[in-house]
Amino acid sequence: MTNLSKSINLKSHPLDDPNYINLCKKKITQNSILILKKFLTNDSLNELRLEALKLEKKAFYCSQNHTILLSKPSESFNSDDPLNTSVVSDKGCVPHDLIKKNSKLNVIYKSAIFKNFLKKVLNLKFLYPYSDTLSSINYNYYQKTQQLGWHFDNASFAITLMIQSAETGGDFEYVSKGRDFNNNYIDKQYLTKILNSSIKPKKINANAGTLVLFYGRNYLHRVTPVTSKKPRILVTLNYNEEKGIKLSENARLTFFGRVN
Repeated sequence: MTNLSKSINLKSHPLDDPNYINLCKKKITQNSILILKKFLTNDSLNELRLEALKLEKKAFYCSQNHTILLSKPSESFNSDDPLNTSVVSDKGCVPHDLIKKNSKLNVIYKSAIFKNFLKKVLNLKFLYPYSDTLSSINYNYYQKTQQLGWHFDNASFAITLMIQSAETGGDFEYVSKGRDFNNNYIDKQYLTKILNSSIKPKKINANAGTLVLFYGRNYLHRVTPVTSKKPRILVTLNYNEEKGIKLSENARLTFFGRVN
């Protein structure tokens, strides 16, 4: 607990308090997203920002054209089908094996208190790290003009820590309807209106030090292009519900430029 208290603001976010856990669970159930501001202590945030800036030169940058289902266009759909809409995602990524073992990110990620909090809030039985050395914790960098195009996640949930906001651009936008993955339902008419900007999406203000939990499999989301010289930097904390899972070799090559 002592080590964790140096990383997480436990007075504002008592992760082992049943009342606080229930409050967080209620919020994410109602809103599909949980935003915990000032989750990191000031010292922890400053330390991680410096760590991120030192690692920035080692980031592997990639650019992808993909559909909102994170795939290539399919002949199964018409060219004007929203599921065939092509978008661009480009960013830099630092894999887990380049992050020091004593980093506060590893302290948080491995903490039993933090994992138990996630399991209860997200209603999960198990949480395991990736069994490859690259995929469990990643720094992500969005430089000027870079973005994350509209998409649904393949994973049922996403966990991110904001380390540095861009001065302009780099906004996280999402919609809380349009897909029910478990029932194989997609509202194409609604998605078309989002993609052609007929409907404005929701936007969150996640300042540095904010933890965000998000059900990205059912809710379309994106990061708008960064328009400032100052990059947007965030961390993804990646877990599996099954033991011994590796990120696919193709995904590792795409995001990290190597498989090990």
